[in-house]
Amino acid sequence: MTATFEPPVDAGQPAFVNLVPDEDLPEEFAAAFLAGVVQGFEEHGGGDGIESDVLITAGRHHIVDSSEYGFKIAGQMAARAAMITAGLLAPQEAHKLTKVHWPAKSRFVGERDARRP
Repeated sequence: MTATFEPPVDAGQPAFVNLVPDEDLPEEFAAAFLAGVVQGFEEHGGGDGIESDVLITAGRHHIVDSSEYGFKIAGQMAARAAMITAGLLAPQEAHKLTKVHWPAKSRFVGERDARRP
């Protein structure tokens, strides 16, 4: 799953756009991902009303192994990664992103590992 986060074009009206065809990412999984993003912003944003436009540019599901719950968790992690990247969460939060890959993660994790005795 690949998603980008940007400030909302319309204040107070965040947009969610899925560019992935339904055969690759069925609507129920895209909706679960969005629900996870919203929940992630609410849980980790401290109720500060964080809003973002979200654009899914790539994603796939597996007919047997995919679940709405899994996509919801992915959305929560993506929201946390977006907040770390935007400077809204401390870089140390990156260690909690077990399945998220983005350029800043390896730097933060490397700094954390370097501080360990």
